[in-house]
Amino acid sequence: MKKLFYLACSVFLISCDHQENKGQETAIDNNASFDRYKERFVEELWKMYPDWATSQGYHAYDSVLVIPGPAERARRLQFVKNNLDSLSHFPKSSLNSNNAIDLALIGNFLKSTEWGITTFKSYEWDPSMYNYGSVIGDILNNKQVHTDAKAATINAKLKNLETYFAAAKADISSPTKEHTDLAISQLKGTVSFLETSVKDSIKALGNELSYTYLQNLDKAVVSTNAFIKYLEGLRKEMEAVGGKIRSFRIGKELYDQKFAFDIQSGMKAEEVYEKALQRKDELHQEMAAIAKRLWPKYMGKAEQPADVKEMIKALIGTIAKTHVKREDFQKEIEREIPILTGFVKKKNLLYMDPSKPLVVRKEPEWMAGVAGASISSPGPYDKNGNTFYNVGSLAAYSPADAESYLREYNKYILQILNIHEAIPGHYAQLIYSNQSPSIIKTILGNGAMVEGWAVYAERMMLEEGWAKNTEINGSIEEDEMWLMYYKWHLRVVCNTILDYSVHVKGMTEDEALNLLMNEAFQEKAEAQGKWRRATLTQVQLCSYYTGFAEIFDFRESLKKKEGKAFDLKKFHEKFLSYGSAPVKYIKELMQ
Repeated sequence: MKKLFYLACSVFLISCDHQENKGQETAIDNNASFDRYKERFVEELWKMYPDWATSQGYHAYDSVLVIPGPAERARRLQFVKNNLDSLSHFPKSSLNSNNAIDLALIGNFLKSTEWGITTFKSYEWDPSMYNYGSVIGDILNNKQVHTDAKAATINAKLKNLETYFAAAKADISSPTKEHTDLAISQLKGTVSFLETSVKDSIKALGNELSYTYLQNLDKAVVSTNAFIKYLEGLRKEMEAVGGKIRSFRIGKELYDQKFAFDIQSGMKAEEVYEKALQRKDELHQEMAAIAKRLWPKYMGKAEQPADVKEMIKALIGTIAKTHVKREDFQKEIEREIPILTGFVKKKNLLYMDPSKPLVVRKEPEWMAGVAGASISSPGPYDKNGNTFYNVGSLAAYSPADAESYLREYNKYILQILNIHEAIPGHYAQLIYSNQSPSIIKTILGNGAMVEGWAVYAERMMLEEGWAKNTEINGSIEEDEMWLMYYKWHLRVVCNTILDYSVHVKGMTEDEALNLLMNEAFQEKAEAQGKWRRATLTQVQLCSYYTGFAEIFDFRESLKKKEGKAFDLKKFHEKFLSYGSAPVKYIKELMQ
């Protein structure tokens, strides 16, 4: 019996050893196999979405104009089905951590795509999605290709615009007023871009093809203007029927679903909303403490209002008068960029690659209407291309609106804006993202991580002494900088409150302006712009606070765990090295 027992044990151990080796082989085989699958997936993805490919610096399909409509949606749904089937052959347990995260990102993208087509259906109510101006700008800005090749590509891209817009008209069945207005405005900007920058580039060729190209460009302008006229007709019909048109509000069910797909957080939308409400009250207390210290300096012997928020608002209104001149707004941004770069280097906060240029430019016409400042990254296939800091123009503002805007972006806030958009915010993060060994984490980047990093960068720079670094009005004004930072951070918190309240709770414009002006202390022009943004987008405004909270809490937990061994620069570089993956997945990799 003892002999049989030892024999049975030997067989069992051999069997276990064999199964363990087999499991290890499977994991190794699955990782290699999954890497090959990812290559095929990305290539298929670019064929399916050529405009997206162009924006990422992949130019093999630049000339392709995808015609919208039922056939195209069916093609995309088949793409989703095929790839979800492929993913089912890769159990998460058989992949290393990097690939397991890529698996989750691809799966989320595919399910989100399916949801967008079958449930969200923005193609029915958002005419602004039929604006092709951005991709033409990406083609024209491609420095790796000669002008004659770019002109040929643009010519091929635009030749089927008449068919494109006919399909768009068929798809648009219940447009909102807000998205129709945006489409009209942005398409007019695209027409202006075609008739100036694109036409000038073609004229500069001076060859026999330029005449043909110019003729086709004129046809594209005619087709676009005809579509604009069609949308203007729809807009008049909306005015005639009054309240019987589609609302821009998407409601709780769609909002919760979109939040889950877009944000990919461990929290639900309502949890983040409740957390933001609590943080708003905490910020008011922190601001009140600083405001009481600063009151005599700016308000003299004037009596402090009994209402804390009134006191803060009055003080901020006085300090905000310190702003640049209207004509110097972009120049001031350009001046501050090297100062921020020098501070990051001096404090050893993050390696900044000097070979990656940042170009401050006036916001292109086709982008206008949503945000006043933004970053355009060259994408992972064009890593040496320019990163553009797009600055909204104040040219069309009335004197009163311009003054309101400049008070909002005063000399203190403008520094925080530059930290957020440029250094070490979006500009730095997107460069690191492009260097990530996983292109999946770059192209399927998580908006909450991207925006969260930029918001985290603001807080981190002040923690490291930025408020003591900059002289304004001939002195170092640390309290003023912190007060304005809290005001700016309050905007992030109220973005979440606003977005959720507008789309889920039916917040009115008056209620929104009250929140933004009297509780977030924003200027009227800024508040009106944010209301407009909330009517045109959904969930995205939640990404800032959600991402920030996850990053900041993660850093603090590591600091507590590692103690004196914690290295801030190493944390930053390690965190950014994983591309634009959701924070919860980066935490898994770093731990």
